[in-house]
Amino acid sequence: MKLSLGPILTHRSPEALADFYARAASWPVDRVYLGEVVCSRRRSFRVGDWIGTAARLADAGKEAVLSAQALMESEADLRTLRRLVDNERFLVEANDMGAVRLLAGNAPFVAGPHLNVASAETLALLASMGALRWVPPVELSREMIAAIACERPDGLEIELFAWGRMPLAFSARCFTARHHDRPKDDCDFRCIDHPDGLEVKTRDGAPYLVLNGTQTQSWRTLDLASEIASMREIGIGAVRLSPPSANLETIVGVWRDAIDGAIAPDAASRALAPLAASERCNGYWHGRPGIERVGA
Repeated sequence: MKLSLGPILTHRSPEALADFYARAASWPVDRVYLGEVVCSRRRSFRVGDWIGTAARLADAGKEAVLSAQALMESEADLRTLRRLVDNERFLVEANDMGAVRLLAGNAPFVAGPHLNVASAETLALLASMGALRWVPPVELSREMIAAIACERPDGLEIELFAWGRMPLAFSARCFTARHHDRPKDDCDFRCIDHPDGLEVKTRDGAPYLVLNGTQTQSWRTLDLASEIASMREIGIGAVRLSPPSANLETIVGVWRDAIDGAIAPDAASRALAPLAASERCNGYWHGRPGIERVGA
C-alpha cells in the first residue's frame, strides 16, 4: 500500500509552499499531489512554479501529480487548466468534468475525489477515457467502495482519502471573504490568516464546520488509520493524507509505520490522536453520519 500527500487545500505564502515541498521531498511518502484545487485567486504559485516543484519532487524519487481546480468559473481558470493538462510530463488529477474532457484520449489521469464518482458504471466510463486511479468521495462507505472495487476495470488503482479535514462542498461565493466583510474579487486574501480554515460553530457554541474560502470542510479530522487491514481487504492501493498546517512530518511517520507493519493500526490511531487539528471521526467509512467516530 502506497502513502500519498494530497494537495494543500488552504492558502499558503510562496515561501511556505516552497519550504513545505522541500521538506516533503525527504519524507517517507510515495506520491505527492500539488496544485491549487480550491480558489483561482490564490496565486502564490503559478503553473510554472507547480511544474517546477513537481520536477524537484520527481528528482527526489516521489511520484508527483498535478491537481486541477475543482470548480471552474472563468476563461482564466480554463487557461490554467489547459496549461496543466499540456505539461507533457506529470499525471494530472481531474477534479472537474471539464478537466476530464480535456484529458480524455490525450493523457492518463487521476479521477479525483471531487468528481463524485459513486458507481462502477461511472468509474468504468472514466477508465475508458484514461483514468488509471480513482480517489472516492469521502462520503462513500466501506461497503460502497468495496462493491465498486469488485467491478472496477483491471489495473485501476483506488486511493483512499484517509486523514485530514474532509472537503465537503464548493461554492461560487467565498465564505471567508464574506466573514471578513470583503467582496470576493477584492478579498485581500484573508484566508491566509486561517492556515487550517475558519471554524464555524453552532448557536450552542459547538464546533461544526470549517470555511476555507469557497470550500466547506468538516471540523473533525478524518482518521482511518485503524482501518488499514480493512482497506487492504477491499483492494485499496494507496492512502491519502490531507496536509494540515502542523505536525505533518510526524503524522506521515506514524502512517508509514502502520502501513509497513512496524506498529499495529490501532496503536497508530492512538499515536495520531494528539497530532490531529481537531477531534477525529470515521462515520462515513462505517455507513454512519460522517461526524461520528465509530469504535472510539
